[in-house]
Amino acid sequence: MGEPVIDMAAPEAYQLWSASYDDTLNPLLALEMRVVRDRLDLRPGCVLIDAASGTGRWGLHARAEGAEAIAFDVSPGMLAIAAARDSLAGRLAIADMRAIPVADAAADLAICSFALSYVPSVEETIAELARVARSFVVSDLHPLAIAAGWSRSFRCGAQVYRIQSYAHSLPSIEKAARDAGMEKRWELEARFGTPEEHIFRAAGKEERFRRAREIPAIYAQCWGHR
Repeated sequence: MGEPVIDMAAPEAYQLWSASYDDTLNPLLALEMRVVRDRLDLRPGCVLIDAASGTGRWGLHARAEGAEAIAFDVSPGMLAIAAARDSLAGRLAIADMRAIPVADAAADLAICSFALSYVPSVEETIAELARVARSFVVSDLHPLAIAAGWSRSFRCGAQVYRIQSYAHSLPSIEKAARDAGMEKRWELEARFGTPEEHIFRAAGKEERFRRAREIPAIYAQCWGHR
């Protein structure tokens, strides 16, 4: 028998996880940052909306590049961690990514990182990202990784929690984006590589790294208005 796991809805899970979320390196986040950040056109003066921002990782990156950033999340705990960072203070609000409280075309770029899988249907979120920004990026766990049994889970104390999620196909995401009047600017899929190996090694999961690198771990797509 394996270790007992408790299933938990995403808002409650991230509220619980928030206190320790940034304490341990996450190989998925590290991989995404490595392959996506140089594709973002974050110049001084442009505005980024970070939807489902968590503790503010992409907002911090935007600020470091000289861009403006506004971050939204449904978890007060995650936003409290983000608010403790000077460059994000006053730029955060509690909001659902399906109803972002800003005007149409308020941003140059919106990003939705590892969050589409927490909504039952992608149409509302994609349409909202298209409404608030000239272009947007979505990224998440790759469908092939999900098919291989990868799940979203974390440990809090002695207990392991699995975050409830929905599997969305890449064609369903593309259809939602095109229906929202967007065209694809770029896309990628990425596997774990040498830069992420040390994270697995530090957790004593070298064998898992060797298996995990055999399939795409994440995907990312960028869409812009036609």
